[in-house]
Amino acid sequence: MDTSHNKDDKSFKIPENWNEQSKQLKEKFSTLTDYDLKLEEGKEKEMLERIGNRLRKNREEVLSIIKEINLS
Repeated sequence: MDTSHNKDDKSFKIPENWNEQSKQLKEKFSTLTDYDLKLEEGKEKEMLERIGNRLRKNREEVLSIIKEINLS
């Protein structure tokens, strides 16, 4: 059984400046809503799924987008 997916969930950390990054994501992807980007402690996986569903991207693509925004 492949457990790497669960391992990735635990290693993913939402950046401290998530409010700023979520604004940048909404500017870049106008289809994202405040609900899609709502971060609740312990529910990071659900937020990533909402973003992925809205953008029609897989989890890895969503993480890449967030990292890209984080580096800009």
